[in-house]
Amino acid sequence: MAKAIIKALLESQAISAEEITVSDVNPENLKMLQNSLSVNTVSSNRAAICSADIVILAIKPQNLDELSKDLSRRFKPGQLIISILAGTPLARLITKLQHNEIIRAMPNTPAQIGMGMTIWTASEQVSAKQQRDAQTILSSMGSALCVSDEGYIDKATAISGSGPAYFFLFMEYMVDSAIKLGFDIETARKLVLQTAKGSITYAVSSSQNLSELRRQVTSPGGTTAEAIAYFESNDIKQIINGAIMAAYRKATEMGRH
Repeated sequence: MAKAIIKALLESQAISAEEITVSDVNPENLKMLQNSLSVNTVSSNRAAICSADIVILAIKPQNLDELSKDLSRRFKPGQLIISILAGTPLARLITKLQHNEIIRAMPNTPAQIGMGMTIWTASEQVSAKQQRDAQTILSSMGSALCVSDEGYIDKATAISGSGPAYFFLFMEYMVDSAIKLGFDIETARKLVLQTAKGSITYAVSSSQNLSELRRQVTSPGGTTAEAIAYFESNDIKQIINGAIMAAYRKATEMGRH
């Protein structure tokens, strides 16, 4: 995700490669980023943050304790931290890093192609300018939505953060079904992906709600109606809602540890 953010910033021309410094414990990752994106690289986190106006934390949540041992109390007033750590609330970040100008964001994987959905919130100490800067950075990856209630971050994690995997799973099963009907894998994949792409593009461009778009495809007594009836008889609505609530519970559970 760190690479996706860097690429999005460079492609949107929000910042130049010379203004970006990356730190990583893996020297191979640093070499790859330097060669592919021409950014500055350092092996020390302290060196990376010393003159930075904005610091983006793109690490695994379980590595926060280790990172905080190195960087706690090292941040200066006026420096903005943007955290994309899943399930890590602002209060924990503030305590661990001993810094209170922090934004918590939850992007998703389509950010890698500039089609992401990011939801974010800010601590009380983040200034209006810092919030504008954060919106510029996060919206370079696609759409970015600021919320005042941090509770919505965990809720969005279950919808947009994990959401791409739900769509991938549904498409995966559709491809499997197409293969069982006799299509070769490449044809099956093309049929499913183009159908998904067209449907989503159509939905985004339409002012009609999703249920109305579905009804337009579903002729009474037709093939689509037969498939929809099968979905509903197997309580697909409850299955989807149950899965999303499970993801939400996991997100809140992570935030308590």
